Amino acid sequence: MPDSPVPRSTRPRAVVLGAGAAGLFAAAALAESADVTLVERDVLPEGPEPRRGVPQARHAHLVWSGGVRAMDALLPGLSADVVSRGGRLARIMADMVSRAPNEIWFRRFLATHHRNLICSRDLLDSVIRDHVLKDERVTLLQDTTAAGPEGDAGRVTGVRVRTGEEAERVLAADLVVDATGRGSRAPEWLTGLGLDRVAERKVDSGLTYATRVFRAPGRAADGDFPLVNVQANPARPPGRAGIVLPVEGGRWMVTLAGTRGGEPTADPDAFVPFALGLADPVIGELLRDAEPLGEVAVTRATANRRRYFEKLKRWPDGFLVLGDAAAGYNPVYGHGLTVAAQSALLLREALRRLPLGAPGTARALQRATAVPIGGAWDLAVGQDAFYPGAADSPPTAAERLLARFVDRAVATGARNPRAMGALLDVMSMERPPTRLFSADMLIPMLFGPRKPHLAGPPLTDAERAAAEG
Repeated sequence: MPDSPVPRSTRPRAVVLGAGAAGLFAAAALAESADVTLVERDVLPEGPEPRRGVPQARHAHLVWSGGVRAMDALLPGLSADVVSRGGRLARIMADMVSRAPNEIWFRRFLATHHRNLICSRDLLDSVIRDHVLKDERVTLLQDTTAAGPEGDAGRVTGVRVRTGEEAERVLAADLVVDATGRGSRAPEWLTGLGLDRVAERKVDSGLTYATRVFRAPGRAADGDFPLVNVQANPARPPGRAGIVLPVEGGRWMVTLAGTRGGEPTADPDAFVPFALGLADPVIGELLRDAEPLGEVAVTRATANRRRYFEKLKRWPDGFLVLGDAAAGYNPVYGHGLTVAAQSALLLREALRRLPLGAPGTARALQRATAVPIGGAWDLAVGQDAFYPGAADSPPTAAERLLARFVDRAVATGARNPRAMGALLDVMSMERPPTRLFSADMLIPMLFGPRKPHLAGPPLTDAERAAAEG
């Protein structure tokens, strides 16, 4: 993927550090207001291939419907393009077999509008790159490393970069966006400019991920096999979980997970036995006739970590932090891509009201984009804080009370379609958590009718037969 020449115009200039999903979405949002230079330390692949800078791409991903909407608003036709290349818009819950953390199986209700985007991360990133980089207002610099910002505590005026073996140079900019991920050096850069150290919080469930790709057995390769998900229960540590994600090419991407004392390993001979040992053995049973297509990939960097940049007393004009550089989440909840897309959409909307380089604009942007960050953070930490050793202090009384309410909401949603709709509105990040206190949830929670919970996974006989090799 060749670099494009640096544009010259009288428009404002923005530099985005990092060409992962968050950086690409930010570039798409900024292109309406500025000429954008996208700085990436890797050499990007031409198609849906793995890349060094996105190790989490080896594991199962999905994009909640709130993220799909944001992506399509930023890049019209994106989800349709993913589907045309082998991805899928799955109906949630109709196309999903899922066991909740409180050990209740969800019914496969048809009566929700939610469609989650299902594909490999390599395919999704490739399609996003194609959409963003075809914009002539976006310039790509590959094999280029950011060394640090130019400017002072009042304003960032650019960024120092080095391409390959060339000498360091400065890219002047009206706005520099750090989207370099969990390894971001933004906290050190800001203190180097004379600003306060940003407050951070970490909640680490100790989760380890292990993923292996399989050829889907039998007729399950035809493309309409449901997602199968067994979630971990924080009340019964160690938490163990697994998901079968049908992706393009007639493959199953299978991710297993376990917290401290119950972690999966890279041993291929232990993969299926681990799946059979989950709270329900359905995933292991499905894998018995599936052919593995590679080795087991393991990741341990799954902690929730948030940096509260929006709360700093002083903030420099011309600087913004987005994506995992601002907050990274336990990937088991699948909210990182949704937050990245929603944050970029808020960025674009804010810049339709605010001049990009004006005093105070960068601070307003940092605060605006913190809204979806906070929503995803609360959803993740509300579960993970209950694992032993996850945080420096135990959950508060308020957090415990909220967790009990959420358990009741899940139990209600598992057997009532109206309540399920409300639950999915929140989980998909389409609506705020207050949606759980709406009549759609509270009436069936308090008054019923209450169907009995399912005794086992709601796979149909036809689906089980399709998965037989």
